[in-house]
Amino acid sequence: MLNNTERQWLENVITKLTAKMDAVSERSRNKIPYTTVNGVHDDRAVDNPTGAQADGINWWTNGFWGGMLWLMYHETGNEKYKEIAQISEARMDRCFEEFYGLHHDAGFMWQPTSVANYRVTGNPESRKRALHAATLLAGRFNLAGGFIRAWNDLKDEDTRGWAIIDCLLNLPLLYWATEETGDPRFKQIAVKHADTAIPAFVRPDGSVNHIVEFDPFNGGVVNTYGGQGYGEGSSWTRGQTWALYGFMTSYIHTGKDEYLQAAKRVAHYFIANIPEDGIIPVDFRQPEEPKLEDDTAAAIAACGFIEIAKAVGGHESRLFVSAALKLLRTLDESRVDWSADTDHILLYGTGAYHAETHHHAIIYGDYYFMEAIFKLKGNDLYLW
Repeated sequence: MLNNTERQWLENVITKLTAKMDAVSERSRNKIPYTTVNGVHDDRAVDNPTGAQADGINWWTNGFWGGMLWLMYHETGNEKYKEIAQISEARMDRCFEEFYGLHHDAGFMWQPTSVANYRVTGNPESRKRALHAATLLAGRFNLAGGFIRAWNDLKDEDTRGWAIIDCLLNLPLLYWATEETGDPRFKQIAVKHADTAIPAFVRPDGSVNHIVEFDPFNGGVVNTYGGQGYGEGSSWTRGQTWALYGFMTSYIHTGKDEYLQAAKRVAHYFIANIPEDGIIPVDFRQPEEPKLEDDTAAAIAACGFIEIAKAVGGHESRLFVSAALKLLRTLDESRVDWSADTDHILLYGTGAYHAETHHHAIIYGDYYFMEAIFKLKGNDLYLW
């Protein structure tokens, strides 16, 4: 997959990642981080509201720190990464007790924590947590519309028919539940959601919608919304990556060619829009100014490109490997803080185009950057 020069670059990045995580893991041993404040990880378990306020212990990104630790444990064999990963996993039990803050992102929360733990160690408590989470996720399936509902009730919006492109990366939890138990219902729900997502979310040119509203009683698309992108009909880059990597996870678990083709369509659109400097904007259709960027989209896209490369093989695979390398080398050269004194890795993440803040550390960017690097090495721990 890589030539000698690329392999040398990769080994150098892994060396830097290993040194960085050796220090950061100790400082953040008892945290569940989302971002950094003055270079120091916050802690979603204690710093923010809980219960119905989903930005505390129920925050959707709370599984990524554990995922980073399991990747490091697989890479190094150092027992401390396993121990620290299990701390955050156990703390998240409070989410089940509070219940109200949980929604479609149960996969993001428990796939890289409990499923990872169970796969690596056989921990029965982790299996139970993951199956509990999968059951909650499956319970959000809307039979009439063939989709998994996104967020819970919002004060000023009727969201009963809302689904979002992000949910494709939650489906692996359902695939795993069927693989683990033999009960086909979980996989059936995942497949139906993915089937619904292709025509509803993916536009003819390969760009995607972020939010699609279905009729929750009769099915069928009612409306689409710009969501975290610039606006209706725009092209939120992280949404593109959820689609291209998300459809690939469904392809990996089912072998259905439709998912591979959907992933490739979105990937080709993404590649065609990568700027010359390799820095990904928040939205491919945003105005030239302000120049808002999102390194997390670059990292997630790289993961998806590498999986597509594995699937297509041959000469075609080099197109996707090259795209992944362009994004990752750009991040390494100018978008990463390699200092052992700070807790974040990527520097310029953006949650949404119209958010109040931009260009800050976000934990899932760090996770997917690490995942992509280990994918390139091969023999990686595939968490999805």
